[in-house]
Amino acid sequence: MSNKNKTISFRVSEEKFETLREIAEERDISLSAVFRDYVDMLVDHNGKVEVVPEHELNGGAESDDETFPPQVEVPKSFIREHERLELESDHLREQLEEYKRYVTKLREEVNGDDEDIIQLEDLDGTEEDEESAYRIGEFEETL
Repeated sequence: MSNKNKTISFRVSEEKFETLREIAEERDISLSAVFRDYVDMLVDHNGKVEVVPEHELNGGAESDDETFPPQVEVPKSFIREHERLELESDHLREQLEEYKRYVTKLREEVNGDDEDIIQLEDLDGTEEDEESAYRIGEFEETL
């Protein structure tokens, strides 16, 4: 069995077509998406779908003053913990920036002070000074 999409045609009156177009514009979706959603709903519920106005949805049990999207109350402890974590993350960011500045300063000091660095080649001396040069690991005793 192939999983290809098939085309379905609907015939509706002009008045209902305009209503469906308004619904699609209101939801910011295409008119074909409205039909696809309706067909998907029909298939999911074995053809037992009833279209009702929103104010009659759920048997009119919802009050008119409810808004969409639904609002949820969050405990104050959750809000306080969230604020504490935000403050802690800000503090850690500040510390990180401070450490970065410190590392940059140390790198500048190391790279900027060439006169304190002694190269080993400079200690070797020339061939003329070879007899008087100090050598590591050798010890000559003169008596």
